[in-house]
Amino acid sequence: MSHIALVTLVVRDYDEALSFYTDALGFEQVEDTDRGDGTRWVVVRPPGTSGTGLLLARAKDEEQLASVGAQTGGRVGFFLHTEDFRGDHARMLAAGVRFLEEPRHETYGSVAVFEDLYGNRWDLLQPA
Repeated sequence: MSHIALVTLVVRDYDEALSFYTDALGFEQVEDTDRGDGTRWVVVRPPGTSGTGLLLARAKDEEQLASVGAQTGGRVGFFLHTEDFRGDHARMLAAGVRFLEEPRHETYGSVAVFEDLYGNRWDLLQPA
């Protein structure tokens, strides 16, 4: 095994999720394929990377819909590394991303927790 290719993120709607991840976070759309059964295979990832992507999977029933925004039980579940913390933080703020705290400078790097459009918590992190 060489790497984790995708992580599934259950979303309410493909298009609103795709818009948030590409417009507000600046991710690139890697794939958006109609699967012919009312579902789509939608993959995004940070630009310029070939590593792990997010599979944006629309909730198919009430149980899955209840998990949208709470997939990690209220903990930070996703860690977005950057080489330009200040620039990315400012760009994301301007795009309407909701940060839950002011940037912190820890021994391991600069970090600020933000929420995606559903309330999942992320760290924007520039390692030291």
